[in-house]
Amino acid sequence: MMDRANPKDGGRLSRYKDRGDKTPRVLITGSSGGIGFELARSFGKRGCELIINGSHEQRLLSAKERLEKEFARPVTAVVEDLSLPGGAKALHRQVANAGIGVDILVNNAGMGLLAATDEIDFEADESLMRLNMIALVQLCKLYLPEMYRRGSGKILNIASVAAFQPGPYNSTYFASKAFVLSYSRAIRYEARRRGVDVCALCPNSTKTGFFDKEGIRTPPMSAEPQAVAEYAYHKLTRNKAVIVPGLVNNLTRAIPSGVKMRLVAMMKDMGKE
Repeated sequence: MMDRANPKDGGRLSRYKDRGDKTPRVLITGSSGGIGFELARSFGKRGCELIINGSHEQRLLSAKERLEKEFARPVTAVVEDLSLPGGAKALHRQVANAGIGVDILVNNAGMGLLAATDEIDFEADESLMRLNMIALVQLCKLYLPEMYRRGSGKILNIASVAAFQPGPYNSTYFASKAFVLSYSRAIRYEARRRGVDVCALCPNSTKTGFFDKEGIRTPPMSAEPQAVAEYAYHKLTRNKAVIVPGLVNNLTRAIPSGVKMRLVAMMKDMGKE
């Protein structure tokens, strides 16, 4: 059980004791691996009760087993594909039917597609948009009213540094992350006086399976997912609006978006070689 007054966490998690128990409950989508899994570890090591979600049953159950072994307590795993119509509602329903209230929502699930837009099948693009945007919005809409009623809660939406410029050959993915960032900042403003913190994490390339799925090499300077997760956790506890890990990543935000767009296109071409 975590110490509610732990100064490392800025004392901000102590508000959840008002719900009637002492353990914050965190729901993390897309947490079978990568940043999502490491975020589960970051919350788990602070004593949070974990609800993890993924679309692949075996990978999710493997993640559940690893987390339970590390923290010696039960982890709830909910298999649900959020890229399918109704997936977000089904996830919310399963968690609610289990009698679990969610104090912290982490919308991490996402995907990317690498090709010129005319070469990407629309159904694949539609699945990306549903997963990266629609499911995220729906989960926010389902959990925000519950948090408002309690007067407490946190939402961490995973965007990307891709949100700061267009991305040729990754057009829908980059646009979806720009949407996530804009949406997160907007609902943060709405939630600011109702006891709910909304933050957006914008990592750069990270050593996960993301690039393998896109068919390109993982950039050599990519960050470790554990480091990104720990940084995100600490900034979330301090209610940082836009969380960008790494000094260089923060500095590059000052570069004009048109210049960054051309650099993105060049890197995509090089990654396919």
